Amino acid sequence: MNKKIGLFFGSFNPPHVGHFALANYILNQGPVEEIWFVVSPQNPLKSPAQLAPARTRLEMVRRAIGDFMFFKPCDIEFYLQPPHYTIFTLLHLEEKFPEHEFFLLIGMDNLQTFTRWKAYRTILDHYHLLVYPRKGYDGGKLLKESHVHVVAAPLIEISSSYIRQLIKERKEFRFFVPESVYQMIVEENLYRS
Repeated sequence: MNKKIGLFFGSFNPPHVGHFALANYILNQGPVEEIWFVVSPQNPLKSPAQLAPARTRLEMVRRAIGDFMFFKPCDIEFYLQPPHYTIFTLLHLEEKFPEHEFFLLIGMDNLQTFTRWKAYRTILDHYHLLVYPRKGYDGGKLLKESHVHVVAAPLIEISSSYIRQLIKERKEFRFFVPESVYQMIVEENLYRS
């Protein structure tokens, strides 16, 4: 029987408690048995400005997860040719792990702009999307698709950009990120400039 894997794509720049709380909530709700944090070296829809090195972000995710066996850091996109379109990553993961069934975890904001994604129709037809709420977004017309499942997760309004802004302004951010991530940001002087 195939193991059901939730794929949480992101820059994780930096990873924060909201990412892990949300993933934990979705894990407890099912249908996924594990969640893989797919660290994107460079999102084709985002600017590379203020992006910490990909390996640094992967290491922050790895340290935050620690030995929790139901979460895994995933660096698959580090070995794929850019641009890193989700469809190519999904096809590669299917080829590499034919024994798994993959689900995408995305925010309602991403669902609303999903038609901008490369091969979005192929993704919608072949993969289940677990969609969590985001303030100010209703998901748009794709909400009615059969493979789209809204997860009644709590609304978490912490963002990586907000944390980076706090760091830049030399304000306290300790409780927005896991302790191991906080230590790494301080030790490596990340996001200061």
